[in-house]
Amino acid sequence: MTSMINRAGLSIDERLATFLETQVLTPLGRDADAFWDGFAALLADFVPRNRALLAKRIELQSQIDDWHIDHSGKPHDAAAYRTFLENIGYLVPEPGDFQIGTKNVDPEIATMAGPQLVVPILNARFLLNAANARWGSLYDAFYGTDALDAPPAKAGGYDKARGDAVIARGREFLDAALPLVDQSWADLADKDDGTLQDESQWVGFTDKGLLFQNNGLHIEVVFDRNTPVGADDKAGIADIMLESALTTIADCEDSVAAVDAEDKLLAYTNWLGIIRGDLEESFEKGGKTLTRQLNGDKAYKTSAGEACSLSGRSLMFVRNVGHLMTNPAIRHADGDEIPEGIMDAVFTSAISTIDVEGHAKYGNSKAGSIYIVKPKMHGPEECAFTNDLFDAVEDLLGLPRHTIKVGVMDEERRTSANLGACIHAVKDRIVFINTGFLDRTGDEIHTSMQAGPMMRKGAMKGSDWLLAYEARNVAIGLKHGLSGVAQIGKGMWAAPDLMGQMMTDKIGHLRAGANTAWVPSPTAATLHALHYHQENVFEIQKSLPQPAGLDALLNIPLAENTNWPEDELREELDNNCQGLLGYVVRWVDAGVGCSKVPDINDVGLMEDRATLRISSQHIANWLLHGIVSEDQVMDSLNRMAAKVDAQNAGDSTYIPLIGNEDAPAFSAAKDLIFKGVEQPSGYTEPLLHHWRKVKKAG
Repeated sequence: MTSMINRAGLSIDERLATFLETQVLTPLGRDADAFWDGFAALLADFVPRNRALLAKRIELQSQIDDWHIDHSGKPHDAAAYRTFLENIGYLVPEPGDFQIGTKNVDPEIATMAGPQLVVPILNARFLLNAANARWGSLYDAFYGTDALDAPPAKAGGYDKARGDAVIARGREFLDAALPLVDQSWADLADKDDGTLQDESQWVGFTDKGLLFQNNGLHIEVVFDRNTPVGADDKAGIADIMLESALTTIADCEDSVAAVDAEDKLLAYTNWLGIIRGDLEESFEKGGKTLTRQLNGDKAYKTSAGEACSLSGRSLMFVRNVGHLMTNPAIRHADGDEIPEGIMDAVFTSAISTIDVEGHAKYGNSKAGSIYIVKPKMHGPEECAFTNDLFDAVEDLLGLPRHTIKVGVMDEERRTSANLGACIHAVKDRIVFINTGFLDRTGDEIHTSMQAGPMMRKGAMKGSDWLLAYEARNVAIGLKHGLSGVAQIGKGMWAAPDLMGQMMTDKIGHLRAGANTAWVPSPTAATLHALHYHQENVFEIQKSLPQPAGLDALLNIPLAENTNWPEDELREELDNNCQGLLGYVVRWVDAGVGCSKVPDINDVGLMEDRATLRISSQHIANWLLHGIVSEDQVMDSLNRMAAKVDAQNAGDSTYIPLIGNEDAPAFSAAKDLIFKGVEQPSGYTEPLLHHWRKVKKAG
């Protein structure tokens, strides 16, 4: 039984209160009583506003539902629909011309372009791996993935043929990124040979090699004849180290299963370890116990012999939860749980203040900023609420105004349609906007749930609204001055085993104007970094068009013809149900919020909660409009449960779905579909949290 204690009229989990008081407030020299009094006052102000914003979501959705029901069976009138959205306040007037005013932004966000990782904050090992992914071995990335167009490595030790192909590909990269005068890097005899065409690319010496720069990213060419690779290399090159994941988001939201005080304490403890610089994780590998820690900085000397350093770690954001959920870790005097997003804002900012005030081993932000990504905000009112909340947190912690920076996830329809006004609401602290296909599609379906049956999920990727969404996000960000100040991001490459395809496809994100994009692993970050050497995003951004109008974005992705053959209906249901079950069973039974989940074709995909939102909402929509029946859905669920059980057969801790149809995991999957229409904004969190709590309670 959790022990609760009283602080300023709040009932707080004792472990959480002790953690904050002893591990955070004491090192900061803050008075605990004053903090809790201030926190209680902050809640008194912001909790009613939070509730009112959620009520506004429900009101707008109800009005939109009624409009579609009233116009059922009639041709869609786009002009009348847009006028209706304006009249109910769903669409707001565009703000006048403005430029964001964000100050004190680290170069990794403002002036450098490169890959970004998102990592579940509850997993310390993954968190350390991501934070340490600032630098990655290009040789390792090519040797171990299908990104290299050469026969795969043979089993049983080092495959020299594969290694030679890796080395040749590495030389090709160096020739393209760091061209030499009248020769190739393959011709070098040692590290003193060769002359750069552009001498300004040379940065200096490291202890083992030479440091260069291209398109703002660093490249270390490691010379070491005492290594097996360097000993056989003509020039003694042992590796090519690339600056890779410039930034990482430690995620408290979609990629974690955090439902109570125990889970939140782990999240905040891990964040403290990252910020303080002393997070460690030990694990067994190959019969040995290994301990992972944060990397130190990379030391080098300039040509003039001056000692300098580069960060050895990603610049860290923390993603708070959205406005919807509450958490039992802290309750009001009446027993009501407080909004989890407000708790995250206060606790993660308090922890990050250890960095801002100089108590960290390495330091995160050299500009003195705290970086928080805020997801799932609906429109400018909710962005303004977050801005005011961050003002209040700064006042509570005694921080200068706009110390806390914000990243706005453009993943809800009302935000996409009003993106300029959303940016304006946080214009002096915004450092990040990003698109996310899965969540955004889930909200697209839910918002227009009553309009009619949606097109097949795969067809969404070519729909008018999605193409407009991706293009407008970049164009609106550029219009309001994000280039050179903030990140304009694109979504995740979900298949960590398909690096060859990623290398072909993901460069499109740069050519669309994104100066960062999400990748699923440190290895993927190193490979994706090659794209940023190939293209100068900031130059591309200068020639992109102004944002297009709203008409295409508001084009509802309804199916033009719903007479799908039986095999296509079955295929669509199976695809949705298999992905849903494969993820839910890990979330509910194991508390794993993000992992590589095999899809229906047994391809491993990095899945998080957004996967459920789109899949469950799509099935719910087809059920509502009679495209499929409840019996058809249950048939698919049962068949796909057997497939998911088979895919997890090698896991000794796995609890099968078949034979446990009334257990929490299968029950959650059914609820997500059959109660999907009534879920707020189509979110999966309320049902997942309920069934995870049931599972944890035994």
